[in-house]
Amino acid sequence: MTLRLPLPDGSTRAYTPRAEPLALSATGPLTSRTVFSAAHVVADPYADTTPDSPAAVDWDATLAFRRHLWSHGLGVAEAMDTAQRGMGLDWAGAAELIRRSAAEARAVGGRIACGAGTDQIAGGTLAEVRAAYEEQLAVVEESGAQAVLMASRALAAAATGPEDYLDLYGHLLRQAGEPVILHWLGPMFDPALDGYWGSADLDAATETFLDVIAAHPDKVDGIKVSLLDARREVELRRRLPGGVRCYTGDDFHYPELIAGDEQGFSHALLGVFDPLGPLAAEAVRILDTGDADGFRKVLDPTVALSRHLFRAPTRFYKTGVVFLAWLAGHQEHFTMVGGLQSARSLPHLARAYELADGLGLFLDPARAESRMRSLLTVYGVPQ
Repeated sequence: MTLRLPLPDGSTRAYTPRAEPLALSATGPLTSRTVFSAAHVVADPYADTTPDSPAAVDWDATLAFRRHLWSHGLGVAEAMDTAQRGMGLDWAGAAELIRRSAAEARAVGGRIACGAGTDQIAGGTLAEVRAAYEEQLAVVEESGAQAVLMASRALAAAATGPEDYLDLYGHLLRQAGEPVILHWLGPMFDPALDGYWGSADLDAATETFLDVIAAHPDKVDGIKVSLLDARREVELRRRLPGGVRCYTGDDFHYPELIAGDEQGFSHALLGVFDPLGPLAAEAVRILDTGDADGFRKVLDPTVALSRHLFRAPTRFYKTGVVFLAWLAGHQEHFTMVGGLQSARSLPHLARAYELADGLGLFLDPARAESRMRSLLTVYGVPQ
């Protein structure tokens, strides 16, 4: 049977869904790259909430999705941007998420890294920003998870120049019990982070970022770079001290960055590996054998879907991620904390379905088709 999918010009076109999912090999550990999927949270669809009320989370479904990712050999990057930090999930909800997910990781032997930021405050002095970071870092470390020091809106607002970043991050790194991942999130993901590291000039910002790392290389496991600029990431990773990894956060160029070149490669911490988890793991297992061409053959076709999900306004990519999780059967509804399911248009979602179905991402294509059809019916698209 065909579906009538809406197009941006108001017309529709016929689409014949795929009959069979992609065949994947057996699961197992990944050896050549460390790969984290930044995972979404599943909202409680029955909660009587409003967009500005505290998030109501379906904990069973949220943790089940993390077990799905761990079962494929992926690590989970918890309470990050993909989990709607600052876009529906407040610090109280994020702290609970960190504690629950870290406990689940211990139970199943899964790798986990959790975001520590400053979103419990809307703004403040540098001292208040530092205290907010310290509070969150303590929660992450007490949970037994690795910490990701997330970029801070409050720091971006309070800092007057590079020296403030050098001083504050230096303090946090000296205090950290174990090596952390430093996170540089570009303004395309969060406009409030424009000018991070003390300058809107990315070359100048890069120098400050590298100075922070060079001063404390033993406390930095790696960096996560989300600037959607492959050339800049490659240049940056070549300048990292020995033993400090680069985790690509580039959802536009990840195949080439993970594959690498004769001078090195990037590991991965990606939001798009939430919907692509099993396929991404399959590709990395091929890369584990030394077959870079085979890796690219599997992963390159996924870039069209990723670019679609992350198209501007990029920060709303989470809507497409959760939509695909619903179609794939990882949750029983298309509801998001903060009501963010309304952040993308029906033609955008229809194209996401078409691209994901074409890749064979849905283990049960018939279920995905049925759910897509029900959404089209709700929107009044004749079938």
